[in-house]
Amino acid sequence: MKDVNVGICGLGTVGGGTFNVLTRNAAIISGRVGCNIRIARVASRKRRDDLDLGDIPFSTDIFDVVNDSAVDVVVELIGGYDVARELVLTAIANGKHVVTANKALIAVHGNEIFEAAEKAGVVVAYEAGVAGGIPVIKAVREGLAANRIDTIAGIINGTGNFILTEMRAGRPFDEVLKEAQALGYAEADPTFDVEGIDAAHKLTILASSGIGVPLQFEKAYTEGISSLTPSDIAHAELLGYRVKHLGIARRRDEGIELRVHPTLVPKTHLIAQVDGVLNAVMVDGDAVGQTMYYGPGAGDEATASAVIADIVDVARAVASDSRQKVPYLGFTPDALEDLPVLPMEEIQSAYYLRIQAFDRPGVLAKIASILSEHGINIESIMQKESEFEDGRIPVIILTHTVQERQMNLAIEEMESLVDVDGSVVRIRAENFN
Repeated sequence: MKDVNVGICGLGTVGGGTFNVLTRNAAIISGRVGCNIRIARVASRKRRDDLDLGDIPFSTDIFDVVNDSAVDVVVELIGGYDVARELVLTAIANGKHVVTANKALIAVHGNEIFEAAEKAGVVVAYEAGVAGGIPVIKAVREGLAANRIDTIAGIINGTGNFILTEMRAGRPFDEVLKEAQALGYAEADPTFDVEGIDAAHKLTILASSGIGVPLQFEKAYTEGISSLTPSDIAHAELLGYRVKHLGIARRRDEGIELRVHPTLVPKTHLIAQVDGVLNAVMVDGDAVGQTMYYGPGAGDEATASAVIADIVDVARAVASDSRQKVPYLGFTPDALEDLPVLPMEEIQSAYYLRIQAFDRPGVLAKIASILSEHGINIESIMQKESEFEDGRIPVIILTHTVQERQMNLAIEEMESLVDVDGSVVRIRAENFN
């Protein structure tokens, strides 16, 4: 068996972690692969003084890595869309295998990349792109290969989970976001994290790998957490729920649901008990039932653990001259089902509603009547003390499961009442029974 040469593109947080773990655990990794994995070249915008590159060739041009004939596996850790796409496609065209932690790249350009890789006979591996160090892609592609997977739901963005955890103590969103940025959990521009875009990238990949549909990020519904208030989180707690920012993919007869939004989850469910920056993914298979995968969803060496696991898989194939055995998305291309992604108005959910109403006789009766007319049953209702001098009171309602189209119509009608002030706050609820 020959040694396998790796070229690393990008020495940021994950790139540095990958370099350190590959170097530190070289003997252990070699024992698992049956050959040496050698870092043959590194490229990054700038050299890092805290990494001992020794005599490893270094360049500021990442394309030096993909054009180096000595490199067998290109590790793409630069992030982003366009340059990363060009880098990966060039590597594939040069006959090199690719390992990436770039969920945005796979979610948006994965179909094109996998088609090119299939024609070139090379491997593209992306475990680190979803849930950091948690080996959830390997679980759904290989460990659960016997199952028809109908539901995947998870906390797949640690920044959002940290913010919601801290808001349970009554802290406002803006205050906690600033702390998350100071701690390095959130970027200076936190849009991808707090508005659900990052989670939608990951959910797109999970849905394809687990349920067996093409990658279709552009059809995913995304809703962020920036409009949530500590009072909504406190009300949910009183009802026996926690608010989590979930990605949910669910197979239905008519198509699949692909959605990211704040969600009420029963406090007794394992996923509701995952706090801080940790991630958790629940997978429901017809044979195994519900399984859950939990751990750090980001970080230098946690994510490096997943990157190197992919390098090990590729190195085993390279060193033994074997072909790729696990399809890129867990299914052969002709087995992927082109199921339609259902519009949000067709999804079914229970709902938490907060209605800011004036404390007048008959208000609750009017609200209950509107819900009843639209076929919406109430599970519980709370009327909280007024927080305003003019007597406006929050009315908190938890409904049974209903189609979103009906709920939209009911909310529109409730907001038109003279006794209701402003917009109705709506948070979907899932029991995962």
